[in-house]
Amino acid sequence: MTVRLPDVIGDLPSRTTDAQATAAWGDPTAVVFTCGLEPPAPTTLQCVTIGAVDWIVDDSDSPNLRITTYGREPAAQVYVDTTRLSADNVLDALAPAVQKLPKSGACTAPDTDTNATSAPQPQSEVTKGLS
Repeated sequence: MTVRLPDVIGDLPSRTTDAQATAAWGDPTAVVFTCGLEPPAPTTLQCVTIGAVDWIVDDSDSPNLRITTYGREPAAQVYVDTTRLSADNVLDALAPAVQKLPKSGACTAPDTDTNATSAPQPQSEVTKGLS
C-alpha cells in the first residue's frame, strides 16, 4: 500500500520513515500516514467522504487532526498539521492509494440504519471545519 502513496502532498515532499506501513511528508513533518490498523468502531465523530473514501475526523488536538478511514480493512490513519496544509488536500492526495484497501462498510446517517445509530454521519465536503 505504501508504494502507492504520493511522492508529494501539496508542496511537501515525502520523507523517509523507519517504521513499516508508515509515510510522512514535510520537514518538519506536517503529515504522517499509518496503515494496518484495526478498523474503528461506530462513532459519533464527524465522517467525511473524499475520493470515494470515508474518513472519521478527530479534531480533539486541533489544529492537528487525526483522520481515520471508516469501512476499510485494515484501517489507515493520517495526522495533519492544518496550520501547514489543508486536510482536504491531504485526503484527496491519499485517496487513490487508500481506495485499494478492501471496503467493508461505509458511513451512514443514524436514521437510515437502525443498527448503526452511532455510526458516523456522511458529509459531502471536508470544508466543514477541516481546512
